[in-house]
Amino acid sequence: MPPAHPFFPLPARHGVPAMTSSPLQPATLPPVLPPTVPALTPTTAPVLPHVPERIAFMAAPTDTARHEFDRLVHQYGNCHPGEAEVVVCLGGDGFMLETLRVVLEQHLSVPVYGMNCGSVGFLMNPMLEDNLPQRLTTTQAATLHPLRMTARTMQGNTHEALALNDVFLFRQTRQAAKIRVDVDGMVRMPELICDGALLATPAGSTAYNLSAHGPIVPLSGNLLPLTPICPFRPRRWRGALLPSTARVGFTILEAEKRPVAAVADSIEIRDVISVQIHEDRDLAVTVLFDPGQTLSERITAEQFSA
Repeated sequence: MPPAHPFFPLPARHGVPAMTSSPLQPATLPPVLPPTVPALTPTTAPVLPHVPERIAFMAAPTDTARHEFDRLVHQYGNCHPGEAEVVVCLGGDGFMLETLRVVLEQHLSVPVYGMNCGSVGFLMNPMLEDNLPQRLTTTQAATLHPLRMTARTMQGNTHEALALNDVFLFRQTRQAAKIRVDVDGMVRMPELICDGALLATPAGSTAYNLSAHGPIVPLSGNLLPLTPICPFRPRRWRGALLPSTARVGFTILEAEKRPVAAVADSIEIRDVISVQIHEDRDLAVTVLFDPGQTLSERITAEQFSA
């Protein structure tokens, strides 16, 4: 299991240990359950029909995020995510993905609202402190279902992880990877020679997938882009659009000679010999956005950007 990710800080609640020993130190999260990648479903009904009284603030371990955390907690108080009406994530896109994954893995039925203390902030809202509880009642929601990765290694171990952006495979050495690609149990690509390959969610289709020349997928498209990374043979294969119900399998050929790592968002498993991926519809997390700045709108706008 890879090391847990730091979160900062979480108060204790009855029967649940505090996630940090000091309000000035990042916490180490307990081991979490396997994850999955999401398909986004926009919703119109208000997620917070009344002004929330219980807000859980979670901050990235950066000076900016910690500073905003102190100010917001002083103004609005704080509570454990398991008792909150909404979680407010302070950080960048990476910390937002970690927060969403923890909400999924701990089976918390609480929406998450991100406030940007990072750089790009594609999943975040502006950092505005005033009238935060009132603003939360005007937000619009997107429901994400994650991808679940099951990876087997040369050492005989099996690892599971969830991803909200993508699951990708990448060569570990100078030599190209050789990968067999299966879809729903049928061999679709007997041998793909490449740097790697990825399966993205609609939410993640504007990230690594787009940089690898994969297609942007609307949140409501019920599609998963399968994209090669620097393919050598077949050189002109640009990937495939698969239904969200598809189960994708990667088998590593010549695994000892050409070792490959598998990555589910921030969780990396090295020396894999096979990877199975599917969208887990049994898991869902709700992400909140300011009016006119929904995730669906951002993904659409990205298709018309330079």
